[in-house]
Amino acid sequence: MSTIGWVGLGNMGRPMTANLVKAGHTVNGFDLVPEAVAAAAEHGVTAVGSIAEAVAGADIVFTMLPKGEHARTAYLEPNGVLANADTKTLLVDSSTIDFDSARALHSEAAKAGFRFVDGPVSGGVTGAEAGTLTFMLGGTDEDVAEAKSFIEAMAGNMFHAGGEAAGQAAKIVNNMMLSISLQGVVEGAVLAERFGLDPKVFYDIATVSSGDSWPLRTWYPVPGVTETAASNNAFKPGFAAALMHKDVELAVAGAETQGLDLPAAQLVHAQLQKLVDEGLEGLDTSALIRNIDPKAAGLPE
Repeated sequence: MSTIGWVGLGNMGRPMTANLVKAGHTVNGFDLVPEAVAAAAEHGVTAVGSIAEAVAGADIVFTMLPKGEHARTAYLEPNGVLANADTKTLLVDSSTIDFDSARALHSEAAKAGFRFVDGPVSGGVTGAEAGTLTFMLGGTDEDVAEAKSFIEAMAGNMFHAGGEAAGQAAKIVNNMMLSISLQGVVEGAVLAERFGLDPKVFYDIATVSSGDSWPLRTWYPVPGVTETAASNNAFKPGFAAALMHKDVELAVAGAETQGLDLPAAQLVHAQLQKLVDEGLEGLDTSALIRNIDPKAAGLPE
């Protein structure tokens, strides 16, 4: 089996590395938060104290970080990946970051003699734990093929989206579409209730009609309708509103660079911003229903 360097052991990185360990790989993991490193070590990750130690002798290096600025720092600073890894090592960034940062990392990695793949994921913490994440990969055919041989232990689906930054582009657009669909679901759920419709009956109708969507079937924001919904558990996050806020912001910002106006995305971003402004960004994204009905069932007091 192989030696894998990993930078970023948060809510996603920790279960992802656990699945790599289960597959027989040696994973040398680093995070700026000591508690995150310790938690990963409980699942077989070899704890190290720096990026340099994480990448030493690695066949492949993964990074899983919150934002583009963190990814840039991890790769480009003097104590970062490019300054310390062997150029034979394949680099994969699985963070969800802005399109321009992804392109910059591809460019800087190439200048330093490295092969680089952007590989953001979809599926959340539950998908990371189950090893069923969807990976969207951007890079050359050869580099993506090599990356897939390691990724398969963490993935249910792997797609080669295209060249540099194509993985990030696919992730940003997908999550923007998800958020817009979800906004329709929360508005529809409240309106259906106000019309006097039974939530389960309306759900059953909509899921076999033209109003059907993934968030309708999976995240219906009324308790007791679908078992996978956060509304059953006081809107504790499967996918936190803070993360969706970030992803939609990336889409809106990216659209501006392409000269596009995205009115629906801007509307949903404003709705998510309300949750952030009220300190509710830690709730599940389906808590968007609160903006339509502050007394919706299942919301925390």
